[in-house]
Amino acid sequence: MREAAARAVVAGGVALVLVAGAGTGVAGARGAETGGAGARGAGGGHHHYRLQHSDIPWSGSPSPFESRLKLPDGRRVALHYLKRKGLYVQDYSPRERGWSKPKAVYRTRADVCQGITLTARAGTVAAIADWGTYCYDGEPPQTSLAAVATGGLTTWERHITRHFDGWTRADIARDGKRVTFKHHADRLRWTKGGGFTKG
Repeated sequence: MREAAARAVVAGGVALVLVAGAGTGVAGARGAETGGAGARGAGGGHHHYRLQHSDIPWSGSPSPFESRLKLPDGRRVALHYLKRKGLYVQDYSPRERGWSKPKAVYRTRADVCQGITLTARAGTVAAIADWGTYCYDGEPPQTSLAAVATGGLTTWERHITRHFDGWTRADIARDGKRVTFKHHADRLRWTKGGGFTKG
């Protein structure tokens, strides 16, 4: 199981503070993260929702069932688990000052694992999330999701690996056109226009 620990990643010359499996840590005030509550931007776009959170109880803070990051252009991406429902995503528009409607990246009734990893570079965002029986108690994952979004971040390409301990990191190429998911010697590669290939 990945530790919910903050780390800095330099993406396109900008340092992003990523919190693997954490619900806070994005630069900026809490009010900016929640966005304009119910207020539409001047363009009447789709980013007029509040930031949603995981419904899985957690006594401390931050929650390991959420993760957020900020892109160099001011946009933000937030992922959260919902119990017995799967993984959901929202993106924040700095122009509209609000979040998009929560959208399912992967639906499942399986038990979630602590920790969601988000990485960004050159306009490409990569995510890792895991599920497995008793995983939140420390058992290894049984299912691992690798997902990638580009451009407007409205569509996520995804790959599911079953009977697997879980991807531990995602390396994004400098131009954002390639992502390599890694776990020891195992590799899963994504290319823009080509999707996922194993090996």
